[in-house]
Amino acid sequence: MGKKYGNPPIIEALCEFQFIPSRPWDLTIPGLIYERVKNKFPVRQQQVGIGVQFRPTEKGLEHKVEPAPPRIQFHKKNKTALIQVAPDLLAVNQLRPYSTWAKFKPMILETLKMYREIVNPKGFKRIGLRYINKINIKAKSIELSEYVDFYPYISKELPQVKTSFISRVEIPYLNNRDLMVITIGNASPEISEMLTIILDIDYRIANPETIKIEATDKWIEEAHSEIESAFESCIKDKSRVLFKEVE
Repeated sequence: MGKKYGNPPIIEALCEFQFIPSRPWDLTIPGLIYERVKNKFPVRQQQVGIGVQFRPTEKGLEHKVEPAPPRIQFHKKNKTALIQVAPDLLAVNQLRPYSTWAKFKPMILETLKMYREIVNPKGFKRIGLRYINKINIKAKSIELSEYVDFYPYISKELPQVKTSFISRVEIPYLNNRDLMVITIGNASPEISEMLTIILDIDYRIANPETIKIEATDKWIEEAHSEIESAFESCIKDKSRVLFKEVE
């Protein structure tokens, strides 16, 4: 993000649209959508809870699936991307391997265009663009400040050794029209003698119904730019080495 990396830490990028309720949900809509996307997203399934959240536990941040209304999902065969639909909701998710914004953005806009042609929503209640990053560091212990520039401050009067941590900030943008939520914390490592840090950057509309559907392209481009900037501001050069920064 921002700069180019050969080993980007992104484990999931998603764009979610919530629409202003205008009419009862038609149960034929998922089938109509599937007919339009089945060539690229042939695997169809129902998911009863797909809210992506990271919750603090004794072991650090854990990936939790929050209860949510049932969603119909359409996956690519290799499960690297999916589309989700539910009453007045559309989400586009890109999992590993994440390629580039230049490829993810068209997928978002094409999916929204298809959804509008079928459902004809009244307008947006909410839009959110979110990037979840996982930073794996092969070490038993590290100095956080050498890898990231966003972490809990601990008074020098207190012991500096931490078994787990989490920090979260909410930053208003554009005269409080938008909101960026940044969360960072440790998570259970994938292997022994490894430290794992989750950096979750979520840019969203703060006030409902402030963005017209016709302005989607501009909004998500601005949101992505702010997320890129925030990501680069949150990491240090040692992390960039892990991500294999491309000059």
